[in-house]
Amino acid sequence: MSTRPQPRPGVMQIDAYVPGKSKAAGVAKVHKLSSNETPLGPSPKAVEAIRSFDHLELYPDGASTRLREAIAARYGLDPNRIICGAGSDELLALITHAYVGPGDEGIFTEHGFLVYRIAILAAGGTPVVAPETDLRTDVDAILARVTEKTKIVFLANPNNPTGTYIPFDEVKRLHAGLPPHVVLVLDAAYAEYVRRNDYESGLELVATSENVVMTRTFSKIYGLANLRLGWMVAPAPIADAVNRIRGPFNVSGPAMAAGIAAIQDEAHVATAVEHNERWLAWLTREIEALGLKVTPSVGNFLLIHFPQEEGRTAKDADAFLSGRGLILRRIDAYGLPHALRLTVGGEEANGLVVAALRDFLGGQHA
Repeated sequence: MSTRPQPRPGVMQIDAYVPGKSKAAGVAKVHKLSSNETPLGPSPKAVEAIRSFDHLELYPDGASTRLREAIAARYGLDPNRIICGAGSDELLALITHAYVGPGDEGIFTEHGFLVYRIAILAAGGTPVVAPETDLRTDVDAILARVTEKTKIVFLANPNNPTGTYIPFDEVKRLHAGLPPHVVLVLDAAYAEYVRRNDYESGLELVATSENVVMTRTFSKIYGLANLRLGWMVAPAPIADAVNRIRGPFNVSGPAMAAGIAAIQDEAHVATAVEHNERWLAWLTREIEALGLKVTPSVGNFLLIHFPQEEGRTAKDADAFLSGRGLILRRIDAYGLPHALRLTVGGEEANGLVVAALRDFLGGQHA
């Protein structure tokens, strides 16, 4: 018998989440393109909201009332069905803890966000992985893995790190095929970037269903990643359950103030969308012209595939690019060791990445 405290079953099976690196040894100027952060930064109005915030000695509003009202006004929602959190990561964990326990199963796709597996294991559940088809969510593969033990299904749409998505008709087909006791979590962290007519973030499905939740984040297009701010909208009973286990002051006052200003600055968001649309297409075109395969993306990042021949692998490319201060994301942990994920950056960074890849493939790194 052990003489020291032991973690609950499942905890030690968790591979701790490792964020994208942000530094390169011996390089003066670094372009961090590893974490899908916006190159435009936050709205100036959000920055001003933080600067003018005072009374740090007081606890924040534990219900995030004004922020929930601002989100509700923006999307036409009932604020009572909105919950805010320290990034959508916290909310994903809270939903899982509310509905998954020992003996239960949670499903996510083959290259889905790593936090899903962590949340399921942390809750004592069993992760179930559904294979993808051409790096896209396969609805039939998910439904084939649903059992009486299934309590939650995570769908990242668009998905990170692949950048792919499934149209709303497929999302509805997935939902229709799930038993009513299964919670379908639509992770729409990159929804603001998508410009496809057949895409919908999930608000409609949440409004008309009893078992669908949608999560969103202020970390990406709104540029507030450092503040850790996210939100979810859910049916009233699910919102009630999550609120019962949520920390009483899980969102800081400065984060709330910045979030309100950010979501109301629609012009800043429009500029970010326009920038991404332009440079996502440019990067795709220029990198493919170098002979590399790029998975079509609707987010603010690209998945670049590298050959497996010595000297030209993703690992080799990562080392070469890092030497030039260009930090991309290794995604071995996602089961994609032969690819790198590139965040759409500013004009300078985008140009430098393409030039560096051209040099890398031209053999000048030898």
